[in-house]
Amino acid sequence: MTAYVIAKVKATGDEEELAEYRAQVQATLEPYGGRYLVRGGAVEVLEGDPEPGRIVVLEFPDAETARAWNDSPEYQRIAPLRIRNTDSDRLIVTGL
Repeated sequence: MTAYVIAKVKATGDEEELAEYRAQVQATLEPYGGRYLVRGGAVEVLEGDPEPGRIVVLEFPDAETARAWNDSPEYQRIAPLRIRNTDSDRLIVTGL
């Protein structure tokens, strides 16, 4: 069943490191069949946090593959760039 990695990301640190992360993350997705459905863009808040930050939605063939991407050496090599420069909420959701 298709799975989605959904992230809510607020930049808090070095913009150069975040730009480096964004430039490299796409290549980590491709071997796992991952693709962006949403990467930033306008957000209209209907309920909750009035400043949700950047919203990202990634699609993967299934939850196992999404976890494999997240845990992969390729992604883990660049993840610290995001972790130290953002406040992030990330989750995997299975669905249609």
